[in-house]
Amino acid sequence: MVKTYCLFAVIPALIFIDQLSKWAVTELLLRPASGGNSYGFIDWALDAPMPLSFSSIEITSFFNLVMVWNKGVSFGMFQASEQMGVWLLSGFAVIVSIGFFIWMLRSDSKLQKWALALVIAGAIGNVIDRLRFGGVIDFLDFHAFGWHYPAFNIADSLIVIGVIMLLFHNLFLEKTP
Repeated sequence: MVKTYCLFAVIPALIFIDQLSKWAVTELLLRPASGGNSYGFIDWALDAPMPLSFSSIEITSFFNLVMVWNKGVSFGMFQASEQMGVWLLSGFAVIVSIGFFIWMLRSDSKLQKWALALVIAGAIGNVIDRLRFGGVIDFLDFHAFGWHYPAFNIADSLIVIGVIMLLFHNLFLEKTP
């Protein structure tokens, strides 16, 4: 059985990895490519620099690193352009994260605890961006045959993987009375 206190370290570590990835892509790759001076991680974390406009670096024929500001929720759904929308989406994400955290504390399933930890870390990683910049940094852009999957980030991936794990647990592993 996973000790819940271990996940108390995993969640902040995943949030840090998400923020580090956003810094690395924006400040080590995209800002210098657009002619700007990059910020070190500590400076970037403590004082949000001027947001970049859209830019793109082709990595392969099917993958680009891009600078996209997501004003909605995961994958750009439910765009909120007003400051009130930023606060509402952030508040909603925090409330859901608290609910998931309580669920994680009460769960007896190792898979369910890990899934909830991933969702919580992803949600909080995106809330940090939303509160700092007014939108979430999305930078992973996969495309093929003229079709683009919506740009996303590590936090979005954590949320999707966590939800898939929860669905798997609830559909195939949970015993029904």
